[in-house]
Amino acid sequence: MGVYSAILGFFIPSGGGKWIIEAPYVMQVANDLQYHLGWAVQIYNAAEALPNLINPFYMLPLLGVLGLKARDLIGFSFVQLLVHTPLVLFLLWVLGTTLVYTPPVMP
Repeated sequence: MGVYSAILGFFIPSGGGKWIIEAPYVMQVANDLQYHLGWAVQIYNAAEALPNLINPFYMLPLLGVLGLKARDLIGFSFVQLLVHTPLVLFLLWVLGTTLVYTPPVMP
């Protein structure tokens, strides 16, 4: 689920727009795997943020102020992505087993 969210984040950079597409799948997978639904949303949030390391839109104002080009940051950003991706996905997997699954209650 986390890997899927991270890969889709390269093609759809907006978190809200991506959630509209992914929410049914994320919730269905969480129910099928019996993962805590709140933790499934946190997995989505963390994995969704990983692609921001390779295309850092949050750095655009700083690039303008410092007079840098995006290519000046891409090497640093790519190394950060390579380091953080396995670390984040491993921690999400480990911490995802800490909460007990409670099936949703439909009225």
